[in-house]
Amino acid sequence: MRNKLLFGRSIDTGSWVHGVDPRAKLTGMILYLAAIVIVGSWPALGIAAAFSLAYMISTRIPLKYYAKAAKPLWVLMVFIFAVQCLTVKQGDELFRLGSWALYTGGLSSGLIAASRMALLVSFTAILTFTTTPGLLNQGLAGVLTPLRVIGISAQRLTLMMSIALRFIPTILDETHKILKAQAARGADLKEMPWKEKGKMLVSLLVPVTVSAFRRAEELVLSMESRGYVIGAPRSEYHLLSWRLRDTLFVVSYVALVAAVLSIRWI
Repeated sequence: MRNKLLFGRSIDTGSWVHGVDPRAKLTGMILYLAAIVIVGSWPALGIAAAFSLAYMISTRIPLKYYAKAAKPLWVLMVFIFAVQCLTVKQGDELFRLGSWALYTGGLSSGLIAASRMALLVSFTAILTFTTTPGLLNQGLAGVLTPLRVIGISAQRLTLMMSIALRFIPTILDETHKILKAQAARGADLKEMPWKEKGKMLVSLLVPVTVSAFRRAEELVLSMESRGYVIGAPRSEYHLLSWRLRDTLFVVSYVALVAAVLSIRWI
């Protein structure tokens, strides 16, 4: 089951994107999110798609991994497409079914909205594919450092994120073991009807939740026994250094936002 998990997994191919400062990557992803939100036409979507494809190829990671990263949200994409088709009543009428009619404006809006979602999910996977969890947390701490002014601890937020990322594959492995144990007793999930599958999955919640709390308690005891104190001064194993490459990386995202904005204003 862990082999099928892509979220939070880093894939080292030695590309130049892997060497970019994690703070620059996080800043770039924020700008990319702004650009995707602004996209509202086919020309702007084409620019965003070309930009995304160029960066995906430059990571040397097969494109199928980015497609797999977006696959779990295909239901949400279909829902967004359907909502746009049902609510937007602009353009020429393509066909009518009772009181509902599909218009060219609704179809175009639905395709753009679904494409924006697909680009956002697949492209932001670059962040985890090219950055180890440790460096990602370190970069997030650097980006969130200004929040100290309003009393928000960046160290607490990054610690929670680090633990959450590391617990995901552990909990999935625990779930896989329970499923195998149930299959050995004759309750094979693959051969059950959908109604029975639903009941069986609900029965997994209790042992998986208990296991998660047990592992969390063990982690707390382990950290306390090693003298870990939240908020105490800490040294870093990897020292981050901002270089010209990182600046150019962020500038490219600024150019993307500017390009999308210019199309929207025309």
